[in-house]
Amino acid sequence: MTRRDCPHLFCFGLGYSAAALVQALPVSDWQVAGTARTAETAKRLREIGIEGLVFDGQQRSQPVAAELAQATHLLSSAPPGEAGDPVLRLYRDDIAANRGLRWIGYLSTTGVYGDTDGHTVDETAPLNPSSERSRRRVAAEAEWLALHSQYGLPVHIFRLAGIYGPGRSAFDQIRSGTAKRIDKPGHAFSRIHVDDIGAVLKASIAKPQPGAIYNVCDDEPAPPCEVVEYACSLLEMEPPPLQDFETAKSGMSPMGLSFWNDNRRVDNGKLHRELGVKLFHPDYRSGLQAIFETEG
Repeated sequence: MTRRDCPHLFCFGLGYSAAALVQALPVSDWQVAGTARTAETAKRLREIGIEGLVFDGQQRSQPVAAELAQATHLLSSAPPGEAGDPVLRLYRDDIAANRGLRWIGYLSTTGVYGDTDGHTVDETAPLNPSSERSRRRVAAEAEWLALHSQYGLPVHIFRLAGIYGPGRSAFDQIRSGTAKRIDKPGHAFSRIHVDDIGAVLKASIAKPQPGAIYNVCDDEPAPPCEVVEYACSLLEMEPPPLQDFETAKSGMSPMGLSFWNDNRRVDNGKLHRELGVKLFHPDYRSGLQAIFETEG
């Protein structure tokens, strides 16, 4: 297979999650291009063999449009802003015109479900976002899915739970002294290790289901205080003192508080059934153990 015949992945926002997909692919068989917010970051992408381009979300770039026209696979992790989804605002027509696209993935969030008072939600649950940030995600999902309904493009929506992995885990908070152990009885969060995001996206590329929506989370929603306790046990450190939520919330940022205002458990059965995914890290213990072994 020549480079010209290789599948071509283009990523809007080649950051932490999108990089997990790139790492999961057999890179010798793929051409990869992606955007960064600054010229310096784009240069770093080029230094590792990725065609890095600048996308600031404000104006259309001809180099980005030209690269996008060659894509066979498209992934967007760019978050929507007040003006909507920046990718679709500037490149919707370019995407619609690319009839060679075999797969499109949009990374959304389980925040679109809002607060369910601890009840479990699957992909058929109503969307009831409780923050402006999540309301924008609902609107962005609808725009991406419209590309499927209107043009027949192979769009897939991935609703990600709380993302963690090397460099972004409870270990970092514990080592920096910012970790808190907050007690809110009956409250649980769903989460996903970044390596499993890559695995899910790779599985979807191998088995596309245009128009599909997937919850991307591990098998075990858990209270954050348990995660901190387990991470401390691996580090052989005393966990921070347990704080009552009502006391702790006074020191939270509005964004931090918004996460605690939503209480839901997320069902991931569809990605197992349709994509045949077996998670590397089906629970936080497995994920933290792997990070601990990597980071030392």
